[in-house]
Amino acid sequence: MSDRDPVRVGVLFSHTGVTSTIGLSQLHGALLAIDEINEAGGINGRELVPVQYDAQSNPQRYAQLAEQLIVQDKVKVIFGCYMSSSRKAVIPVIEKWNRLLFYPTPYEGFEYSANVIYTGAAPNQNSVQLAEFMTTNFGARVYMIGSDYIYPYESNRIMGELVMQRQGGEKLGERYVALDATEKEFVEIMADIRNKRPDFIFSTVVGDSTAALYRAYADAGFDPKVMPIGSLTTSEAEISQMEKGLVTGHYTSAPYFQSIESAANVRCLQRLRRRLGENCVPNLCWEASYFQMHIFANAMRQSGSDDIAELLPRVLGSEFDAPQGRVRIDPTNHHTCLYPRIGRVNAESQFTIVRQARRSVYPDPYLVTHSLGDWAARLDTLES
Repeated sequence: MSDRDPVRVGVLFSHTGVTSTIGLSQLHGALLAIDEINEAGGINGRELVPVQYDAQSNPQRYAQLAEQLIVQDKVKVIFGCYMSSSRKAVIPVIEKWNRLLFYPTPYEGFEYSANVIYTGAAPNQNSVQLAEFMTTNFGARVYMIGSDYIYPYESNRIMGELVMQRQGGEKLGERYVALDATEKEFVEIMADIRNKRPDFIFSTVVGDSTAALYRAYADAGFDPKVMPIGSLTTSEAEISQMEKGLVTGHYTSAPYFQSIESAANVRCLQRLRRRLGENCVPNLCWEASYFQMHIFANAMRQSGSDDIAELLPRVLGSEFDAPQGRVRIDPTNHHTCLYPRIGRVNAESQFTIVRQARRSVYPDPYLVTHSLGDWAARLDTLES
């Protein structure tokens, strides 16, 4: 291969299916970064070219397309996956061929692969913060609702353990719905919530069914000032699928919100709007997909190769000024130092940031050293 040939990378997200709203935003984040990289001269003068496919929100298709990217398209690095089930399907393929996957989604932790770079939040960077905030402000009796796959199951287990650290902590219910659940599936759950009267609801519902959850909550007449939903998975993208005001007053824990006022975020959003107008809804997964592409490009400029043996040592320990703040890839566990935040949905369907970390939080995917107090000691209170 000539040193003038394009650098081809796999871009594997869902353009269609139940998680396509987030998947398309992840695609747009990757493509925006690729445009910026190429406009700045590419990678040592070589154009960066995405080879992209629609995984259709199907884990088996993710695995098939990952193999196709590696074997037929000859790519050495893949950027992709949203749900943990899709990541779990792709990892054996990546490991078999000794390629590298950049994964831009918060996940349940308790995993390490030498062939994966995890740029979304680990549980100590979102679950711990949400548990501390919700139990402090509303109480420690929680009702859990999730989609029926691995991430919600594991996240509910973690949240349950965190809540039980609080005096009076109690798990009042744990329910799961199909990925394509409609509002009808939530009606009986809301009746159970009415009977059990938790202090807050913890949601790991994903995709199109997220809107159905919040509509069922509103139809039940519940008040977010008294018993809000706290989520890891309700972002600006899901909110964009709902009528205005439906989600106002509820909370999400994430490293990134559109409303961050940093210069890097403002510039990045301006470039996105010029490129796509209003056809992309930036969110935490969009931002991770964006900055991880830049981390790859910077590492390859140094290594001169996308072979994993040459590239990976330059990725590990690298830093980048992302829209959320300066992030760093931890060399010991392949996860990313991020900036936890708590946002409350406002009347404009954006997030008012009410808590945020003063400095980046080290990823602890196995929850070895975490505690609720760690977050409280290092946060800024932006609004009471």
